[in-house]
Amino acid sequence: MRTITHADVVRVARSVMRVPEPCVRAEISRYLAQAHAADLYRKRFGRIHPFWGNGSLGGAVPHLPAGCMEHSLSSPAYLRAIASVIEAVLDWRDRAE
Repeated sequence: MRTITHADVVRVARSVMRVPEPCVRAEISRYLAQAHAADLYRKRFGRIHPFWGNGSLGGAVPHLPAGCMEHSLSSPAYLRAIASVIEAVLDWRDRAE
């Protein structure tokens, strides 16, 4: 997978805010797996994956609906979503080592 940026974390957090709490971790894990697969695809075939993007974590997130803007950091739900993304990325990195 390509280097994970702040924009990737924000995009995933915005996306999982629409997901029921018990399913959030699985959804983030799915995005991580898709981003990794898309990066391997990009390296092998020299083009982006048709569904999962260019191998970036944010590229694996489907199109966000109109009006799905970044929330304020004073929103506890948004902070929980960001924390969930960061925890999942750390776990994914630990498993990859």
